[in-house]
Amino acid sequence: MLLDLSEEHKEHLAFLPQVDSTVVAEFGRIAVEFLRRGSNPKIYEGAARKLSVSSDTVQHGVEGLTYLLTESSKLMISELDFQDSVFVLGFSEELNKLLLQLYLDNRKEIRTILSELAPDLPSYHSLEWRLDVQLASRSLRQQIKPSVTIKLHLNQNGDHSTKVLQTDPATLLHLVQQLEQALEEMKTNHCRRVVRNIK
Repeated sequence: MLLDLSEEHKEHLAFLPQVDSTVVAEFGRIAVEFLRRGSNPKIYEGAARKLSVSSDTVQHGVEGLTYLLTESSKLMISELDFQDSVFVLGFSEELNKLLLQLYLDNRKEIRTILSELAPDLPSYHSLEWRLDVQLASRSLRQQIKPSVTIKLHLNQNGDHSTKVLQTDPATLLHLVQQLEQALEEMKTNHCRRVVRNIK
């Protein structure tokens, strides 16, 4: 799987061939630090003074490198796919090898950092359900009033929680149809592209 880099990211990465390989390696270290602790303008300003460029140029270069490394790590692309993805940028072979080495050295750490940043949402554990039908009441002798009671068991951070929901069968059927429609929508090319960019 090849990375799909936008023109903006290509522009940000275009700064890398203009600097020495040690600077690119330092940018890689700053990129991983950026993921861990967030942006630090002082680092950009210090690097910009040493390189005699604007701090925005340095920041864009680090952000472009961060994007390249995070997307590659998220998708766990192979060495060959990474090289092919970087090849389209038109960098020298030495710079391509350096970027590959940065990726290989940092991908496990980046995946760990990204997994820690991901929100911890409740996950499904089990489901119990019951169908109740009221056939009559004091005021109405012939009445059919069905209701579905659902007990949903969830896990979050090792804690178990329970949610009790009650609805009529028509609403439940509508909910099922909407969920099936959403699942079908996820199979379209547009949704796959969006999901790939979110990851």
